[in-house]
Amino acid sequence: MAGCSRGSLPTWMTAAASRVDLSGGAAPSHQGSSPSPSSSGPAPAAGADQELGMVERALSAAGAAFLSAVIVNPLDVAKTRLQAQAAGVLYHHPPQMAALGPDAILSEFRCSPSCTRGIILGSEPVCPPDCFQYKGTLDVFLKVVRQEGFGRLWRGTNAGLALAVPTVGIYLPCYDIFRNWIEDFTRSNAPGLTPFAPLVAGSVARSLACIACSPIELARTRMQAYKEFRPGVKPPGMWKTLVGVLSPLASSSQNVQNYRVLWTGVGAQLARDVPFSAICWTTLEPIRKKLLGLVGEEGNAASVLGANFAAGFVAGSLAAGATCPLDVAKTRRQIEKDMEKAMRMTTRQTLIEIWRSGGPKGLFTGVGPRVARAGPSVGIVISFYEVVKYALHQRHTS
Repeated sequence: MAGCSRGSLPTWMTAAASRVDLSGGAAPSHQGSSPSPSSSGPAPAAGADQELGMVERALSAAGAAFLSAVIVNPLDVAKTRLQAQAAGVLYHHPPQMAALGPDAILSEFRCSPSCTRGIILGSEPVCPPDCFQYKGTLDVFLKVVRQEGFGRLWRGTNAGLALAVPTVGIYLPCYDIFRNWIEDFTRSNAPGLTPFAPLVAGSVARSLACIACSPIELARTRMQAYKEFRPGVKPPGMWKTLVGVLSPLASSSQNVQNYRVLWTGVGAQLARDVPFSAICWTTLEPIRKKLLGLVGEEGNAASVLGANFAAGFVAGSLAAGATCPLDVAKTRRQIEKDMEKAMRMTTRQTLIEIWRSGGPKGLFTGVGPRVARAGPSVGIVISFYEVVKYALHQRHTS
């Protein structure tokens, strides 16, 4: 990251911004000298980037993931609730009026005093069931805060952190390393393929991260999708949720096979995240290179941070919108309570079922909060990751 600059790019930025030559040729060498055909070592910026070890990259990525997961979790809750509702999850118990007493009714239909449709039963305002239907992202926020409390917007944050830190800790460092390898190889053997390095590296790195962390993703989705109706009862955490997934299959003799259920929806998750990565990185790299070229050597840390955030925001938003149907399919598979049915489902069957029941609108359920979450999330992760990498590199060189 430190070292001589390429063109007008800042010297301390990631090699990705300076090494990818979108015209398909080798990157120009510094100080206007011609590249030597016999040179076998990496360019100075690349060499500086490669000085960072896997641990340093992982620490940078984990810190970025931690920050992002906390900030955008409410949008993730909104997206999952909307998708789960479209799949048939009820956010109130169907009333059995003859069997329920006033206390049970209040625990299920308690609403806000400001609700114009509520009636007073005893000393509490009570709403009809359709008041518990979500109509959009803001409506999810309002009703979750009103009915469950402000803290429930961060439901699943512990699983999100447990997921984000290892996922991004695997994903970004592997992306960096794979991209460097592919660029070095293609520069020597197939220069025309160099612009595709981010696509291939992002897809492979994301696949590894998804497979490794799929059980935690399953727990987070189920934690965010379901609502605890009993007052005063704490909803199950991540480990209890995973135990609950395994419990219905505990009596089966195929104990080893049963653990496959923890990877329910991993096919849909890969089908979502690999294209997401491919779209995101192939969009992000040229935008970031252009913005960093405008900043030049005169730019300070804040302007370079802004360039990375802007590129990440645009790339993340586009990728999230394009892959929303696969996200809906993943959620639908992971919230299925019949685990044997869930294990028989395929991503293709799920997408066909969603299309038949909801059409295009069903496939893009929750696209608003998904895009609103992904844009800032990618921007935060990329910009924070690059700055921490720079700080670690400066500390290493000093």
